[in-house]
Amino acid sequence: MKFRSGIVLIALLYSACWAFAQSEVDFQPKALEKTLQKSGIETLTGVQEMKITPQACNKINGKYFRITENNENAYRYIYIGRVNSCRAGGCSVTNASPPTLDSEYFDYYILFDENKTVQAVKVYNYQATHGYEITAKGWLKQFIGFNGSDSLKVDKNIDSISGATISVYAITADVENKTALLKKLQL
Repeated sequence: MKFRSGIVLIALLYSACWAFAQSEVDFQPKALEKTLQKSGIETLTGVQEMKITPQACNKINGKYFRITENNENAYRYIYIGRVNSCRAGGCSVTNASPPTLDSEYFDYYILFDENKTVQAVKVYNYQATHGYEITAKGWLKQFIGFNGSDSLKVDKNIDSISGATISVYAITADVENKTALLKKLQL
């Protein structure tokens, strides 16, 4: 019996290490597929990656997609990306830095309508040790309706979360940045 429980423990540790070592963003997360299916998009064949020219942006940790098929919720654009944040005990990674295994991260997506206004935000892969509270659906609803005409400010139009300060600032800055970049793209 001890041998069997040892194998189970090793398997669990291996899978946990694999999850933390994941270096690539999953650009077809199940959470996104479910959200799109609820809006009438049955398959991802009507979703095409948008090519971003080097002049349009510096290195970004994600991709933009355009939804080409009709759907009742009028989602037209998707951004799927990764936000790098600080590791517990210190922060030496800036938002402009490329992803490294020295930083913690979370993957998320933003759904935009035809006017490039945020319709939904979902964190689907949270790999940081602190700040998990930002994954709450109720907290993420604050971004709905953001169109880039104003700025997003923590403690003004975005609620702060005790114990999740770094994650709150990171996702707030990223949503603002990715919305502004989508607005600049000539489509």
